[in-house]
Amino acid sequence: MALSAEDNLRLNVLLSQELHAVRIDESKMTVFALTAKGEARVPLNAIGKDEAYIKEVKALFSTHVMGSPGGYPVYLKRWTRMGQARDESLAQLLLLGEPEAVVAAVHAPGLTDELAARAWWAMPTAENARHMLDKQAVVEGETGKRLAEFLVEFLPFEEDQNDMIESVRLVLQPGLITQQEKEELWARTKTKRSLYVGFLHGAADDLPIRVEAHREYETIKKLLLSLLEKKNPYALMLEKVLSEKGQATIKTMEDAFKKPGNQDVVVSLLAAVSKYFESIAPQGFTEGDIEMICEEAETFCGGSDDQLKEVISALNGASGNMQKSLGAMTILSCLSVKLVNPVFARTDAIGTVMRKKIKPVTDPIIEQLHILRH
Repeated sequence: MALSAEDNLRLNVLLSQELHAVRIDESKMTVFALTAKGEARVPLNAIGKDEAYIKEVKALFSTHVMGSPGGYPVYLKRWTRMGQARDESLAQLLLLGEPEAVVAAVHAPGLTDELAARAWWAMPTAENARHMLDKQAVVEGETGKRLAEFLVEFLPFEEDQNDMIESVRLVLQPGLITQQEKEELWARTKTKRSLYVGFLHGAADDLPIRVEAHREYETIKKLLLSLLEKKNPYALMLEKVLSEKGQATIKTMEDAFKKPGNQDVVVSLLAAVSKYFESIAPQGFTEGDIEMICEEAETFCGGSDDQLKEVISALNGASGNMQKSLGAMTILSCLSVKLVNPVFARTDAIGTVMRKKIKPVTDPIIEQLHILRH
């Protein structure tokens, strides 16, 4: 099938310009192009069936851009979504009028801010916005704020809990939203508790709530002063947890564990908590048994780790609860999906049923968080 004479002429005139991106609206049978001079629009006058005609239009663009009418190999979806597209070909991918080619560009690690802006014009979806905000060049560029604004506005329409968490995590990167927007986003956690997890991933050290420091914070900080100056990891973590910001984080973790909505939320929450405490994560602990982790942590805190012994010595019995706190932090640093894998492998339960099934895992975790708050 050949293109109509009118379409062939108009599309070739379009191709003679400096193109930045191409989008084909198949429902309206219209080609849109982003050029150096602005947007251009070419309504198509199809001969025969629309689907076959669109294929010919894409072949024209492919021949012009890639030298072959074959077009983008959409069957390589999994490969391109792994970020395998070559950086030097990203600009070309945006000129094919093929959505999957845009997705390939969006996933590529070499995506620049300028190319991100073009890709966003070509295919403005929440999924694409999230993938682009995973690139530091985009976050630091002009496009980052536009993408963050979109994700915040689109959040009420998200259905997937994991997507909600990821959107919140990404928009909380420095420089993307204002403090007021951050506080407004936090207000939504009252009705969408999974957003707590996004905050724990994206801004665990700077949550927009005020919580008083632990009652022993000032005393403990003075006792640990020399170790804090030496950057002792256990001293640093204990001081951090007992501070106002640390107590806000622990409270948020407690709130997040109260009613996780589904398995994705639980897995992401476990990862967020362990990441917060990762600087003191011990080596060689059991990974899939919370009871064993608790026992090993108790042994570890009374063992031979020199830096941990320095902290215990500095506290010098000032507070028996602080040794429990050191154990709690150690336990929380060991959390992972392996704790819930045995349960989730046997059930796809969500909500109340899921929470009941994972209580043997979550109850000890909540207990450790309680220790750090009291």
